[in-house]
Amino acid sequence: MFLGEAVRFSAQALRASPVRSLLTGLGMAIGTASVILVVTISLTSRDYILEQVQGIGSNIIFAYYASAGGSTVSEADYIKMPDVQAIRQELTSDIVAATGVMSNFDRILIGGKEQDVKVIGTDQDYQAVRNIVISSGRFLDEGDLTLRTKTALLTDQLATRMFGGRAAALSQVVKLYGLEFTVIGTFHEKVETFGQSEVERDTILIPITVLRYFTPVERIDPLYVQARSPREVERVAARLQEILEARHRPGARYRVDTMTAILNAAKNISLILSLVLVLVSAITLLISGIGIMNIMLVTVTERTREIGVRLAVGASPREILLQFLTEAILVSLSGGLMGILVGVAIPLSVQLFADIRIPISPVAILVAFGVSCLVGLVFGMLPANRAAHLHPTEALRYE
Repeated sequence: MFLGEAVRFSAQALRASPVRSLLTGLGMAIGTASVILVVTISLTSRDYILEQVQGIGSNIIFAYYASAGGSTVSEADYIKMPDVQAIRQELTSDIVAATGVMSNFDRILIGGKEQDVKVIGTDQDYQAVRNIVISSGRFLDEGDLTLRTKTALLTDQLATRMFGGRAAALSQVVKLYGLEFTVIGTFHEKVETFGQSEVERDTILIPITVLRYFTPVERIDPLYVQARSPREVERVAARLQEILEARHRPGARYRVDTMTAILNAAKNISLILSLVLVLVSAITLLISGIGIMNIMLVTVTERTREIGVRLAVGASPREILLQFLTEAILVSLSGGLMGILVGVAIPLSVQLFADIRIPISPVAILVAFGVSCLVGLVFGMLPANRAAHLHPTEALRYE
């Protein structure tokens, strides 16, 4: 028997029991679709997490004062603006920018009521290092820092609450610490940090050289440094630690952290999630394979007389094996193709109705297709082997 004949006979046998064939293939379709969807979900979640972390800045290093190392805390231990300048000079060739942040609070009128707002003092490099997006107006420049101008930027949410919109907030006056500050721009973070950064919903940025006069102690917390390359992050972080410790008294401790650990943790979480989901999908495919094996065993039993007739007229056990194995593979492969269509159609449909990029892995599709063939081959072997080893005389006598 040629393979073409085996496929033709198998197709005829499957058409003879369409409902049974459809339900058997449906299990394989569900398993195959789940494999593709699991990989798609894993890739989408991984890309989203990495995009959020990298949006904050994968090359970012941040440092802050930790402790006095057992001695009495001194104001001189804190990171200050001269430290920022020294880091810029000593790490010029290794970094894109360095900036410092000072934070304070004040009460301002919002909708006729006094409310607390966060006031951040920083410089012109803060926008690039922290991926700040200007919604309207402009950011602080070197002149604002040098001349100590009373200029301010509002978060988009605060601008809307106070003046009804981002554009409407430009050139308005905000009273901070008893002085009038002119609004020169509105901003938001490039990615949502969910309150984990110094920028809150109601935040005002002003020149750090101005805020310095309204804080009792000069303290940069945190200090941000952006390395030129991800490969240089660890080396620059170590050098930054050395510079800070060298510029302050012995015993003062400074914490220097990077986004590398967070990125690695996100990748590990994504990998574990993928493995768990793939394991669940593998169990689904296993169940589908067992279903195919059971149905094929029933089919062999029902067609015992047919097998006996074919053996009696000269069919070899190998040909019987090939026919029933082909039937099992056809059922598995048909279900697998349906599952691939469903597994690809669902993410594409989501992309049509929602502005979300969902990556579909060609590797996952190929793996799903290969697994479909393998399941049919493995779980179809036992029924096909049983059919091939039936004795012709006993098969002909079977009722």
